[in-house]
Amino acid sequence: MTKIVGIVLTRHEEFFVEQAIRNAAGFCDEWIFCDNGSQDATPEILDRLASELPSARFYRIRHPRESHELIRPLAGKKTWVFGLDGDEIYDPAGLERLRQRLLAGEFSDSWMLLGNVLHVTELASDKSTATGHLAPPCRSMTKLYNFAAIESWDGYCTERLHGGNPVFRSGFGETSRRFLHDEVAWEDSDFRCLHLCFLSRSSQDSISAPRRNIMETYGATRREGWMNRLKGFFQRQSESQWKSERYRRGPEVTVEARGFFLHSRS
Repeated sequence: MTKIVGIVLTRHEEFFVEQAIRNAAGFCDEWIFCDNGSQDATPEILDRLASELPSARFYRIRHPRESHELIRPLAGKKTWVFGLDGDEIYDPAGLERLRQRLLAGEFSDSWMLLGNVLHVTELASDKSTATGHLAPPCRSMTKLYNFAAIESWDGYCTERLHGGNPVFRSGFGETSRRFLHDEVAWEDSDFRCLHLCFLSRSSQDSISAPRRNIMETYGATRREGWMNRLKGFFQRQSESQWKSERYRRGPEVTVEARGFFLHSRS
Protein backbone atom coordinates (compact mmCIF):
# COMPACT_ATOMS: atom_id res chain seq x y z
CA MET A 1 0.00 0.00 0.00
CA THR A 2 1.23 3.47 -0.89
CA LYS A 3 2.03 5.76 2.04
CA ILE A 4 3.06 9.39 2.48
CA VAL A 5 6.01 10.37 4.67
CA GLY A 6 6.52 13.98 5.71
CA ILE A 7 9.91 15.39 6.62
CA VAL A 8 10.31 18.79 8.27
CA LEU A 9 13.66 20.62 8.33
CA THR A 10 13.92 23.71 10.52
CA ARG A 11 16.26 26.35 11.86
CA HIS A 12 14.74 29.28 13.77
CA GLU A 13 11.09 28.85 12.72
CA GLU A 14 9.18 29.39 15.98
CA PHE A 15 6.52 31.79 14.65
CA PHE A 16 4.84 29.58 12.04
CA VAL A 17 6.20 26.03 12.28
CA GLU A 18 3.38 24.68 14.46
CA GLN A 19 0.79 26.07 12.06
CA ALA A 20 2.67 24.52 9.12
CA ILE A 21 2.75 21.09 10.74
CA ARG A 22 -0.82 21.08 12.04
CA ASN A 23 -2.18 22.01 8.60
CA ALA A 24 -0.38 19.06 7.02
CA ALA A 25 -0.61 16.58 9.92
CA GLY A 26 -3.38 14.48 8.38
CA PHE A 27 -1.78 14.44 4.94
CA CYS A 28 1.06 12.11 5.97
CA ASP A 29 1.13 8.62 7.47
CA GLU A 30 4.50 9.24 9.14
CA TRP A 31 6.46 12.33 10.13
CA ILE A 32 10.16 13.04 10.58
CA PHE A 33 11.05 16.30 12.34
CA CYS A 34 14.64 17.58 12.02
CA ASP A 35 16.00 20.69 13.70
CA ASN A 36 19.37 22.08 12.68
CA GLY A 37 20.62 24.07 15.67
CA SER A 38 17.69 26.40 16.37
CA GLN A 39 18.26 28.73 19.32
CA ASP A 40 14.65 29.85 19.63
CA ALA A 41 11.59 27.83 20.70
CA THR A 42 11.52 25.68 17.53
CA PRO A 43 13.02 22.50 19.08
CA GLU A 44 10.55 22.59 21.98
CA ILE A 45 7.65 22.99 19.54
CA LEU A 46 8.82 20.07 17.41
CA ASP A 47 9.42 17.87 20.45
CA ARG A 48 5.90 18.56 21.74
CA LEU A 49 4.27 17.93 18.35
CA ALA A 50 6.25 14.70 17.92
CA SER A 51 4.80 13.45 21.19
CA GLU A 52 1.28 14.39 20.09
CA LEU A 53 1.27 13.01 16.55
CA PRO A 54 1.28 9.26 15.94
CA SER A 55 4.26 7.92 13.96
CA ALA A 56 6.29 11.13 14.42
CA ARG A 57 10.00 11.20 15.28
CA PHE A 58 12.14 14.19 16.26
CA TYR A 59 15.87 14.50 15.52
CA ARG A 60 18.38 17.20 16.38
CA ILE A 61 20.93 17.32 13.57
CA ARG A 62 24.25 19.12 13.11
CA HIS A 63 24.09 19.62 9.34
CA PRO A 64 21.09 19.80 6.94
CA ARG A 65 22.51 16.90 4.89
CA GLU A 66 21.69 14.52 7.77
CA SER A 67 18.00 15.02 6.98
CA HIS A 68 18.43 13.27 3.63
CA GLU A 69 19.98 10.24 5.29
CA LEU A 70 16.68 9.66 7.11
CA ILE A 71 14.72 9.28 3.88
CA ARG A 72 17.37 7.66 1.67
CA PRO A 73 16.17 4.11 2.61
CA LEU A 74 12.71 4.91 1.20
CA ALA A 75 13.99 4.82 -2.41
CA GLY A 76 12.23 2.14 -4.42
CA LYS A 77 9.29 1.85 -2.04
CA LYS A 78 5.67 2.82 -2.67
CA THR A 79 6.12 6.08 -0.81
CA TRP A 80 5.56 9.74 -1.52
CA VAL A 81 7.93 11.99 0.44
CA PHE A 82 6.63 15.43 1.35
CA GLY A 83 9.20 18.05 2.35
CA LEU A 84 7.78 20.75 4.63
CA ASP A 85 9.53 23.91 5.85
CA GLY A 86 8.55 26.04 8.81
CA ASP A 87 7.40 28.91 6.59
CA GLU A 88 5.09 26.82 4.37
CA ILE A 89 1.40 26.98 5.27
CA TYR A 90 -0.62 24.57 3.13
CA ASP A 91 -4.36 24.54 2.58
CA PRO A 92 -5.47 21.63 4.83
CA ALA A 93 -8.70 20.96 2.91
CA GLY A 94 -6.76 20.82 -0.33
CA LEU A 95 -4.21 18.41 1.13
CA GLU A 96 -7.03 16.11 2.24
CA ARG A 97 -8.24 15.89 -1.36
CA LEU A 98 -4.71 15.54 -2.73
CA ARG A 99 -4.02 12.64 -0.36
CA GLN A 100 -6.93 10.68 -1.80
CA ARG A 101 -5.71 11.38 -5.32
CA LEU A 102 -2.17 10.23 -4.48
CA LEU A 103 -3.33 7.02 -2.81
CA ALA A 104 -5.65 6.27 -5.74
CA GLY A 105 -2.59 6.31 -8.04
CA GLU A 106 -3.53 9.35 -10.10
CA PHE A 107 0.07 10.62 -10.12
CA SER A 108 1.94 7.29 -10.07
CA ASP A 109 3.61 8.05 -13.41
CA SER A 110 5.15 11.27 -12.06
CA TRP A 111 8.42 11.72 -10.19
CA MET A 112 7.62 15.09 -8.67
CA LEU A 113 4.57 17.33 -8.21
CA LEU A 114 4.80 21.13 -8.27
CA GLY A 115 1.90 23.01 -6.70
CA ASN A 116 0.48 26.52 -6.58
CA VAL A 117 2.26 28.97 -4.28
CA LEU A 118 1.80 32.52 -3.03
CA HIS A 119 5.17 33.91 -1.90
CA VAL A 120 3.84 36.14 0.85
CA THR A 121 5.09 39.68 1.37
CA GLU A 122 2.32 40.69 3.78
CA LEU A 123 -0.06 38.77 6.05
CA ALA A 124 -3.04 40.61 7.54
CA SER A 125 -2.90 40.93 11.32
CA ASP A 126 -6.07 38.84 11.61
CA LYS A 127 -4.74 36.39 8.99
CA SER A 128 -7.79 36.98 6.81
CA THR A 129 -5.79 37.83 3.70
CA ALA A 130 -2.28 37.31 2.33
CA THR A 131 -0.51 39.41 -0.30
CA GLY A 132 2.38 38.33 -2.46
CA HIS A 133 3.55 36.89 -5.79
CA LEU A 134 1.99 33.78 -7.33
CA ALA A 135 3.67 30.75 -8.85
CA PRO A 136 3.32 30.89 -11.75
CA PRO A 137 4.91 33.18 -12.89
CA CYS A 138 7.22 32.75 -9.87
CA ARG A 139 9.04 29.52 -9.13
CA SER A 140 7.16 26.87 -7.15
CA MET A 141 9.11 25.44 -4.19
CA THR A 142 6.74 22.63 -3.18
CA LYS A 143 8.49 19.34 -2.41
CA LEU A 144 6.50 16.17 -3.12
CA TYR A 145 8.44 13.24 -4.58
CA ASN A 146 7.43 9.74 -5.70
CA PHE A 147 10.12 7.44 -4.27
CA ALA A 148 8.67 4.49 -6.19
CA ALA A 149 10.17 6.14 -9.28
CA ILE A 150 13.80 5.70 -8.13
CA GLU A 151 16.16 2.87 -7.26
CA SER A 152 18.34 5.00 -5.00
CA TRP A 153 19.22 8.60 -4.12
CA ASP A 154 22.88 8.74 -3.18
CA GLY A 155 25.67 11.31 -3.43
CA TYR A 156 26.15 14.61 -1.61
CA CYS A 157 22.76 16.06 -0.70
CA THR A 158 22.90 19.50 0.90
CA GLU A 159 19.56 18.77 2.56
CA ARG A 160 16.66 16.34 2.16
CA LEU A 161 15.42 16.17 -1.42
CA HIS A 162 18.15 18.48 -2.79
CA GLY A 163 21.31 17.48 -4.66
CA GLY A 164 22.79 14.02 -4.97
CA ASN A 165 22.21 11.53 -7.76
CA PRO A 166 18.80 9.87 -7.92
CA VAL A 167 18.88 6.70 -10.02
CA PHE A 168 15.57 6.39 -11.85
CA ARG A 169 13.62 3.29 -12.65
CA SER A 170 12.69 2.60 -16.26
CA GLY A 171 10.09 5.03 -17.53
CA PHE A 172 11.04 7.84 -15.13
CA GLY A 173 13.54 10.70 -15.18
CA GLU A 174 14.11 14.27 -14.05
CA THR A 175 11.58 15.41 -16.63
CA SER A 176 8.83 13.22 -15.12
CA ARG A 177 7.38 16.21 -13.31
CA ARG A 178 3.76 17.27 -13.09
CA PHE A 179 3.35 21.04 -13.04
CA LEU A 180 0.00 21.25 -11.30
CA HIS A 181 0.38 25.01 -10.88
CA ASP A 182 0.27 25.32 -14.68
CA GLU A 183 -2.87 23.17 -14.92
CA VAL A 184 -5.15 24.83 -12.37
CA ALA A 185 -5.56 28.32 -10.94
CA TRP A 186 -4.82 29.18 -7.31
CA GLU A 187 -8.54 29.17 -6.42
CA ASP A 188 -9.04 25.62 -7.75
CA SER A 189 -5.83 24.00 -6.53
CA ASP A 190 -5.67 21.08 -4.07
CA PHE A 191 -1.91 21.60 -3.67
CA ARG A 192 -1.45 25.23 -2.69
CA CYS A 193 0.77 26.92 -0.17
CA LEU A 194 1.30 30.29 1.51
CA HIS A 195 5.09 30.59 1.47
CA LEU A 196 5.96 33.09 4.22
CA CYS A 197 9.54 33.54 3.03
CA PHE A 198 9.42 37.35 3.13
CA LEU A 199 8.12 37.54 6.71
CA SER A 200 9.99 37.34 10.00
CA ARG A 201 9.83 33.75 11.27
CA SER A 202 11.72 33.86 14.56
CA SER A 203 12.88 36.07 17.42
CA GLN A 204 16.36 35.24 16.13
CA ASP A 205 15.82 37.13 12.87
CA SER A 206 18.10 40.15 12.71
CA ILE A 207 16.90 41.54 9.36
CA SER A 208 13.50 42.01 7.77
CA ALA A 209 14.69 40.89 4.32
CA PRO A 210 14.27 37.22 3.26
CA ARG A 211 16.84 34.86 4.75
CA ARG A 212 19.37 33.02 2.66
CA ASN A 213 18.26 29.45 1.97
CA ILE A 214 20.29 26.32 2.71
CA MET A 215 21.77 26.12 -0.79
CA GLU A 216 23.01 29.72 -0.51
CA THR A 217 24.67 28.89 2.81
CA TYR A 218 26.07 25.43 2.17
CA GLY A 219 26.20 25.27 -1.65
CA ALA A 220 25.45 22.38 -3.96
CA THR A 221 28.95 21.02 -3.31
CA ARG A 222 31.25 21.05 -0.29
CA ARG A 223 33.56 23.59 -1.95
CA GLU A 224 30.68 25.96 -2.68
CA GLY A 225 29.53 25.56 0.90
CA TRP A 226 32.90 26.59 2.36
CA MET A 227 33.06 29.61 0.04
CA ASN A 228 29.53 30.72 0.88
CA ARG A 229 30.08 30.45 4.62
CA LEU A 230 33.35 32.36 4.34
CA LYS A 231 31.55 35.20 2.53
CA GLY A 232 28.96 35.42 5.28
CA PHE A 233 31.38 35.03 8.19
CA PHE A 234 31.15 38.64 9.31
CA GLN A 235 27.36 38.84 9.02
CA ARG A 236 24.94 37.30 11.50
CA GLN A 237 22.33 37.03 8.79
CA SER A 238 22.37 38.15 5.18
CA GLU A 239 19.65 38.73 2.62
CA SER A 240 18.70 36.10 0.07
CA GLN A 241 19.14 37.42 -3.46
CA TRP A 242 18.11 34.00 -4.76
CA LYS A 243 14.63 34.30 -3.22
CA SER A 244 14.15 37.90 -4.31
CA GLU A 245 14.99 37.02 -7.91
CA ARG A 246 12.71 33.97 -8.12
CA TYR A 247 9.87 34.74 -5.73
CA ARG A 248 9.09 38.39 -6.61
CA ARG A 249 8.03 37.93 -10.22
CA GLY A 250 4.79 39.29 -11.60
CA PRO A 251 2.28 41.56 -9.88
CA GLU A 252 1.39 41.40 -6.20
CA VAL A 253 -2.02 39.85 -5.56
CA THR A 254 -4.13 39.45 -2.42
CA VAL A 255 -5.92 36.18 -1.63
CA GLU A 256 -8.33 34.93 1.01
CA ALA A 257 -6.28 33.24 3.77
CA ARG A 258 -8.75 32.25 6.50
CA GLY A 259 -8.88 28.63 5.38
CA PHE A 260 -5.14 28.31 5.93
CA PHE A 261 -5.40 29.28 9.60
CA LEU A 262 -8.36 27.27 10.85
CA HIS A 263 -6.08 25.42 13.28
CA SER A 264 -4.36 28.58 14.50
CA ARG A 265 -3.80 28.89 18.26
CA SER A 266 -3.16 32.62 18.13
